[in-house]
Amino acid sequence: MIDKEPHEEAAIAAVLPMLGEYVAEVGMHKPLADYTRAEVLILVEVVVDAYRMALISQIPASTDTGIPF
Repeated sequence: MIDKEPHEEAAIAAVLPMLGEYVAEVGMHKPLADYTRAEVLILVEVVVDAYRMALISQIPASTDTGIPF
């Protein structure tokens, strides 16, 4: 991402614990090149879901319209 906003930076940082948890589950010393396709897909899902949830959690409740787009 280029020219990240502060809330995006915070969301990226918020992903790290979940990413670390998954990498530890797969094996800390296992190179990414040795991940199976399924492991890579789960890794992407973990990161994207954590990022989305971090962004959503930063929305003030007063401006949340409930519309997901």
